[in-house]
Amino acid sequence: MAEPTTTVSALRWRDGLELLDQRLLPQRERWISIGGAAAGTRAIRTLVVRGAPAIGIAGAYALAVEARRNPDLPHLRRAARRLATARPTGADLARAVGHVLVAIETAPSAERFERALAAARGLHAADAAACLAMALHGAALFPGEGVALLTHCNAGALATGGIGSALGVVRGVHAQGRLERLYACEARPVLQGARLTAWEATRDGIPVTLLPDSAAASLMASGAVAGVVLGADRVAADGSIANKVGTYALALAAARHGVPFVVVAPTTTFDLACPTGAEITIELRSADEVVRLGRRALAPEGVTVYNPAFDVTPPQLITAIVSERGVARPVNEATVREIAP
Repeated sequence: MAEPTTTVSALRWRDGLELLDQRLLPQRERWISIGGAAAGTRAIRTLVVRGAPAIGIAGAYALAVEARRNPDLPHLRRAARRLATARPTGADLARAVGHVLVAIETAPSAERFERALAAARGLHAADAAACLAMALHGAALFPGEGVALLTHCNAGALATGGIGSALGVVRGVHAQGRLERLYACEARPVLQGARLTAWEATRDGIPVTLLPDSAAASLMASGAVAGVVLGADRVAADGSIANKVGTYALALAAARHGVPFVVVAPTTTFDLACPTGAEITIELRSADEVVRLGRRALAPEGVTVYNPAFDVTPPQLITAIVSERGVARPVNEATVREIAP
């Protein structure tokens, strides 16, 4: 059986951290050198890099870069605090930055950069391995031939350190020769599905069809898809998940039409200290993402805008949660704890 692979990557280390600027895709591929923690924080906030696992890895490497620039421990602690809070909803960023900070704090000053870099590289490698494991676990949930799957936003190589979480499962089914088609929601207002998921699929030879978010329910009603598969930015202890806004609506439609709704997330995204989805902080983003398309105005000047980046889906609407440690099904606090870190 062929192992799922990808030609896509979100970040790389070439004697320094480089990020693929995802704001420019699919029209242009540009790599940006990140010179320290401040630059890493800006890149995360402005969506140069996005996707909870990739954000965490980027934050880890950015702190390592900062340790090379200035190994002073109080300075690095301040830099780590700013990095860790650059985006609040996902669980991976604070955890990854904290992991690297521990390596820094336990090292002599002259060794802080090397220890930090080793810790960041370890996180990167662990996420790549987790993606492969999730691909195998998740692909087994969709047996048979001619499998068509629907996804939302981007949970692929551009969002992780490997082949992706949800798109890793898609790549797994594709590598087994069983994927008929991937349906990708456009994911308004930033269009991660249209710009990123469709680009990834095209690059890797995966048959993909793009659709407006508002067409997903009728597509499920038609019986065209075997399941919905998507990622998560945080998994609460009860199995609630925060993911790109629009996920909750997809879950409701999937439940109505009996379509399996599968969440794929590495254990770095699990937050067992968060009891339910009600405690997850939802990031609110700029109105410009909704009222403008580039320089073109799409709405009347001064209109009030509600622009949450994420929403919360309760466990009752989730068929299964896949991590590298296995599958939680049915989804509840006990089954989530079994596959959590």
